[in-house]
Amino acid sequence: MREIAASAITETVARLAVEAAHFLPGDVEGAIREARGTERSPLGVQIIDEILENAEIARERMLPLCQDTGTAVVHVELGQDAHVTGGYLIDAINAGIERGYGEGYLRNSIVDHPFGARTNTGTNAPGVIHTEIVPGDAIHIGFMPKGGGCENMSRYRNFLPGAGRGAVVDFVCETVDVSGGNPCPPLVIGVGVGGTAEKAMTIAKHALFRAIGERNPDPDVAALEGELLEAVNALGVGPQAVGGSTTALDVFVETHPTHITALPVAVNIQCHSARTKHATL
Repeated sequence: MREIAASAITETVARLAVEAAHFLPGDVEGAIREARGTERSPLGVQIIDEILENAEIARERMLPLCQDTGTAVVHVELGQDAHVTGGYLIDAINAGIERGYGEGYLRNSIVDHPFGARTNTGTNAPGVIHTEIVPGDAIHIGFMPKGGGCENMSRYRNFLPGAGRGAVVDFVCETVDVSGGNPCPPLVIGVGVGGTAEKAMTIAKHALFRAIGERNPDPDVAALEGELLEAVNALGVGPQAVGGSTTALDVFVETHPTHITALPVAVNIQCHSARTKHATL
């Protein structure tokens, strides 16, 4: 059994919160630069140039990539042979969110009593924390500040099984088309197929932690990812919905076995500021 101090988890989450807010991941920036060379719309190219300039300014001046520093979404893979000492895992993560958003002077966007008073918690905590028990004695932490504009475009639908692959493609395209400029394209799109309602939504969100270009190891699912990316970019929504050939940078699909009566499909959209950071303790 390997011991990992809760204080180390807090420190790590705080660091990831600051880094994610200021530094666009290299794979995302690389995909945006590549898209500039293939974008057919002159206005779309101008938008992409502005996105790249924004990323450079954020990196050099330590300014947030976006004024919306998001909901802190944390995915934790907890090794079954790891033992957290000196505190409760969830408390340690939330303390890290509070510290990172405070020390980084990041906007606090989380409100309590969402259907009523909607009082800002003042710390951006608590985060939305997903934990998964995995083999090993390490703790892997994925951090994603998820902006409201793209998160609000999330959709779920349960199809009849006979609807098949075509229903998945149509539903994803419909979701992107209806979303328009709200999620700030070009997008990264997570799709969850199977399981139950909450499982499909969870794996759609988890898919967004993948690196651009990383395909699902299942060849059939990987082929669906390619088909979806092509179909979404054929919609013509374009960068910031001004029209063009770059509506999405990538589409990631995760699947889970499901009931014989169901075909659950969830779509979770990430904006062009696809901010994720990772650390292993």
